[in-house]
Amino acid sequence: MSIVTAESAVTADGCAAPDQSAPLPASVDVAKETVIAGTVVAAGGDPVGGAYVRLLDATGEFTAEVVTSPEGAFRFFAAPGRWTLRALSRAGNGDAEVSADRGINQLTLTVAQD
Repeated sequence: MSIVTAESAVTADGCAAPDQSAPLPASVDVAKETVIAGTVVAAGGDPVGGAYVRLLDATGEFTAEVVTSPEGAFRFFAAPGRWTLRALSRAGNGDAEVSADRGINQLTLTVAQD
């Protein structure tokens, strides 16, 4: 049984992840946190809402998953290091690698049909 509070309300098709397009809470100290954030876009540059973005560690192991906002936005809090982001969507799939440092690490992840 899970408890859902107003702050952790379900926001994307049954996913309990926070709203990915919401601004970072004021309590987040980006000097101490590592944030990997970005936008999933189709090959033509249009944002892809409802894509599943997976965070994989340096060995390729699954760590977390979020659903993008209608604007294609996603965000993870992670440890500094090398990460792979994998987007799965109706518009296609795509991967991006990021070497994340403390602070906000922003990227665009492009998806395409195979």
